[in-house]
Amino acid sequence: MPLRNTTRTSLVNLVIDQMEGLIAAGEWAVGSKIPAEPVLVEQLDVGRNTVREAVRALVHTGMLEPRQGDGTYVRASSDFGAAVQRRLRRSGDLEAYEVRASLERDAARYAALRRTGEDLVALRAALAHRDELWHAGDTAAFIEADIAFHRTVAAAAHNSVLADLYDHLTDALRATLQSVMAAPVPDSVRHQFGEHAAIVHAIAAGDPDAAERAALAHLQEAMTALREQD
Repeated sequence: MPLRNTTRTSLVNLVIDQMEGLIAAGEWAVGSKIPAEPVLVEQLDVGRNTVREAVRALVHTGMLEPRQGDGTYVRASSDFGAAVQRRLRRSGDLEAYEVRASLERDAARYAALRRTGEDLVALRAALAHRDELWHAGDTAAFIEADIAFHRTVAAAAHNSVLADLYDHLTDALRATLQSVMAAPVPDSVRHQFGEHAAIVHAIAAGDPDAAERAALAHLQEAMTALREQD
């Protein structure tokens, strides 16, 4: 098999690195469509074939997803996130939610021990925004606000590995969250304002045991809803 030109291979890898950087920085958000090929050729100042190879490589890792007649979309924020998504597709909603519960329990506990004043401001703002979107009746935006709230809790734990794991898991759990929202349960189970407020209160009080209990209590209601759908 003939060897590929080293310079060309390096150029493709550089373009892959740039694209991964745009995704990681959120400039190409998960779920968004990346620029069309001619735009990428112009912006990156490389040839069309180089762009195609780079996109193909990221499709192979699972970070990008081509949609016939529509374009290419960001599917995961990293190759690790893509691997998590592939694994979750082979699991049930309840299994995935149980893993999420484990991460959220630890995130809440560590946040209660390590949160800063800035973290508390961010948590209270995220809680208020989540409540605001619930009352606005925008389900899709509410789900994103709920995800943002729990990511803020994970960030307050000040453990970068835990935060990354939670980010990647939650990106893959949107469909599960939608299942909970669509389940035949009372609105109080979907909204759970009191339960989320309890998490913030325990973190603010610096009480790790209470924070852990509050995190598990709110997830238990959602897991019960999923079990009843089986």
